[in-house]
Amino acid sequence: MTFGTAAFWIAGAAGLVIAYLLGSIPTGYLAGKLLRGIDIREHGSRSTGATNVLRTLGKWPALVVLLVDVLKGGAAILVARWFCPWLYAALSPAPPTASDLQTWVPWAVCLAGIAALLGHGRSIWLNFTGGKSAAAGLGVLLAMSWPTGLGVAAAFGVVLAIGRMVSLASILAALTAIALVCGFEQPLSYRLLVIAGGLYVILRHRANIQRLLAGTEPRLGRSSPQT
Repeated sequence: MTFGTAAFWIAGAAGLVIAYLLGSIPTGYLAGKLLRGIDIREHGSRSTGATNVLRTLGKWPALVVLLVDVLKGGAAILVARWFCPWLYAALSPAPPTASDLQTWVPWAVCLAGIAALLGHGRSIWLNFTGGKSAAAGLGVLLAMSWPTGLGVAAAFGVVLAIGRMVSLASILAALTAIALVCGFEQPLSYRLLVIAGGLYVILRHRANIQRLLAGTEPRLGRSSPQT
């Protein structure tokens, strides 16, 4: 293995670790501990996401958690897009060419986005539990392809306004993301990221899907059954 190849793998591994650690910041858990001294995983749906924070702590803590979760998803993409190429260039004996970066960076973005989603849903700080990755996924989309991110945010808002169910809005937003990224001109790596991330978000909502089919999923303003 040449030193240039080693620099490539070091930069890629560093990006993955940073993206995972950004995603794994347990925002909802910290909000519960700081504001009420509770473990939010023992309340409501036992998720650390903004929806459970809303039902357990109130709207303002939920809004802060939502914004931070979106920002950490976006930050993971910025790390892959800017920090990893810089580290690669700094470690490599010869500066990478523009062609190399054009080929490599989209795949680094793809892997960093997946790492951030996994970090949010399986946080190392919470014994690999966490939220359902919808907010972090929105941050990834906005940083990766803002037209796709805005389209997904609009779909989420419309479904939430009509149905008053965050889970249903999140699931349909994930499907919208897959449809939009396949419809827009995007690199193959971005499409694979959104497809994998969208399916992961839907999988994280499997208990909600069961309640939706049974007609027992709570709407906003109602308590969530413990799962």
